[in-house]
Amino acid sequence: MSWDTLFLLANYYAFLSWIALAALPRGPKVLAFILYAGVFLLCLAYTVLLVGFLTGSIDQGGAGGGSFTTLAGVMKLFATPGGTTLGWIHYLAFDLFTGLWIARDADNKGFGRLAQVPFLFLTLMAGPVGLLSWLVVRERRARAQAKA
Repeated sequence: MSWDTLFLLANYYAFLSWIALAALPRGPKVLAFILYAGVFLLCLAYTVLLVGFLTGSIDQGGAGGGSFTTLAGVMKLFATPGGTTLGWIHYLAFDLFTGLWIARDADNKGFGRLAQVPFLFLTLMAGPVGLLSWLVVRERRARAQAKA
């Protein structure tokens, strides 16, 4: 399988999980599906690729030789199709996990689905921006619930 194909598959897979998170009823089965069929499988793909890169059993598709210990090493890693795909799957997994947490937290704090959409969208598009926005907005309600 080419790196382009794996990149696209991971994107589509994550996007389907985001659609499920935003559109489906959030019962225990749907939430478990998003966690295990979405986040878990993206994490598994990341782990397999990372181990493959570190052991040399998977070719990064370029010069390779990057590392996580220096900026130059990370730039070299991301300069390969495999390294970029690895990094992208990392983002997809963590952003989806964060979106799942935001959705569950918002449900528990009584925020309607429509009110959640901007935070979920921001998390999908720019992970930490969505999380920061949610943390700021949720604070008041969280404090009120803690006092009750």
